[in-house]
Amino acid sequence: MKTQWENFIQNLGEWHGSFTKISATGEILKDTPSILILESLDDQNKTVRLTLSRYNSFTKTPESKVDELVTEYQTLGRNLLFFESGAFSKGTIQIAPFSINGAEFGLVTKNRRLRLVELFNKDGDFDSLTLIREKQAGIDTPENPPLTVDALLGKWQGEAITMYPDLREPNIYPTQMELNIDNTGRLVQEINFGNTNPKTFTSSAKIEGSILHFDQSSQPVKVLLLPGGASATFPVKIELRKSLFFELGWLVEPELRQRIIRSYNDKGEWESSTLVTEHKIR
Repeated sequence: MKTQWENFIQNLGEWHGSFTKISATGEILKDTPSILILESLDDQNKTVRLTLSRYNSFTKTPESKVDELVTEYQTLGRNLLFFESGAFSKGTIQIAPFSINGAEFGLVTKNRRLRLVELFNKDGDFDSLTLIREKQAGIDTPENPPLTVDALLGKWQGEAITMYPDLREPNIYPTQMELNIDNTGRLVQEINFGNTNPKTFTSSAKIEGSILHFDQSSQPVKVLLLPGGASATFPVKIELRKSLFFELGWLVEPELRQRIIRSYNDKGEWESSTLVTEHKIR
């Protein structure tokens, strides 16, 4: 198994993209062009420098630069986990009252990255959502279309890798998800996962345009279908003594989807991060 640092440096490169601020209803509020350079400062990749520049124009000239952040890394924080692909989840270690809570995710495939930041305010209410779509410099891959319910319908099979903050051996197991529309117009989701004693969860959501309201449990969840084939999943409200999760999904190709999930128990403790890679089989 690779080290966390080896997983982290899968993100090295010059990434061109934008930071898109999105409302709780999926409305695009602001789009800020960006260039992020993640570079090694030595032959052994022991020190890595991050330079993030943001611009007020997609021409990205020196005159249009509005800010720049430079950070160097030799170690990684306890609040994040990287997978072998370079995918990661970062965020709050302990959900706490009267604190800003949330998560950041990154998914990497070939020459593209998709990142997402979900934040909640001190009252536990939604604060902000930022979607970051990036491509390696010089790559002109077309942008994925906005995600739709129709693109998700069907049966998906795949594999999940669950990693833990204490860096114990990851848990790897098969997954299956089926999404259909019932006769009332609601989206029905059935998820099966696990090797021995597999578990099954069924839930349903009200469809409201590009928003899915999973509103029938004690912890209601909202899913926003976003540009670039992305989806953001988060609790309607963070409540103490209730387990919760945050998730980023990415329809990389019409029949290939990745999801990364950050889970917390009912004590508010960060329990795990899970990367799911699934293929549509029908």
